[in-house]
Amino acid sequence: MPDILIVKLNATGDVVRTTPLLHRLEGDIVWVTARANLPLLQGVHPRVRCLAWDERHQAAGTTYDLAINLEDEAETAQFVAERRPTRTFGARLARDGSVTYSDDARDWFDMSLISRFGRQRADELKLHNRRSYQDMLFAGLGFKFRGERSWLPKPVPTDLHGDVAIASVAGPVWPMKNWALYDELQRQLEASGLRVNVLPKRATLLEHMGDIANHRCLVGGDSLPMHLALGLGKSCVTIFNCTSPWEIHDYGLQTQLVSPLLERFFYQRGMDTRATTAIPVRQVLDAVKQRLDMPALAE
Repeated sequence: MPDILIVKLNATGDVVRTTPLLHRLEGDIVWVTARANLPLLQGVHPRVRCLAWDERHQAAGTTYDLAINLEDEAETAQFVAERRPTRTFGARLARDGSVTYSDDARDWFDMSLISRFGRQRADELKLHNRRSYQDMLFAGLGFKFRGERSWLPKPVPTDLHGDVAIASVAGPVWPMKNWALYDELQRQLEASGLRVNVLPKRATLLEHMGDIANHRCLVGGDSLPMHLALGLGKSCVTIFNCTSPWEIHDYGLQTQLVSPLLERFFYQRGMDTRATTAIPVRQVLDAVKQRLDMPALAE
């Protein structure tokens, strides 16, 4: 059986949506990730050994048949190069010390920060791309993506229960992911007799998963709670203000609400209230009710 190294450290949601590969990879796998993400990977698969980045020295001493490097930093590329894998998929060091990527990973990395085409063209490719992250990743590795689900650990039970969970914060990197009208949405959902909770900040990722698991539907932006909900088999209504909806495989669980101003604000990291208010409350409300098999409001 082959020995495989996976390097996917950051963006916890991206770690989650990479785990479907575990359905198809054969052999013993060492996955190096950020320490904060260890709870999502430890024990989820009998052939996967997880290491935090600061424990990466423990990955030495093995001859890897395949290294999958999904980071784009020189330090991670150097680490992979030092392992001398038979095959490297993804980011790798060029002879001049710069970070490039393997040809079989071009579908994804052509749209990345290290794109051979430069940032502007990479974003254009991203805007016009209609393939999911999993589809591109699987295809580059020689597989066909057939809707394999994420591997997730068992959530920690919590006392937060309801019909609708609202993930109102998407993080500081992409402020325009944060739709501005969640308060009004919550008011109208509660007026319809639904129990609605805004997801609190939890001490652990597994508690956060527990909160999501205790609801029938998640409403939020393109963020970690969305990836967790899809992995848990929960219905989602997801608002896309500035990032690609097409990269997200919906598993038949997700209603994607795409801003009419998406192209105007696509992958911009600044802040403009036009982006965060372009999708009206009524559209989100009706989508949630449809997901819950409730009648939409009359016109």
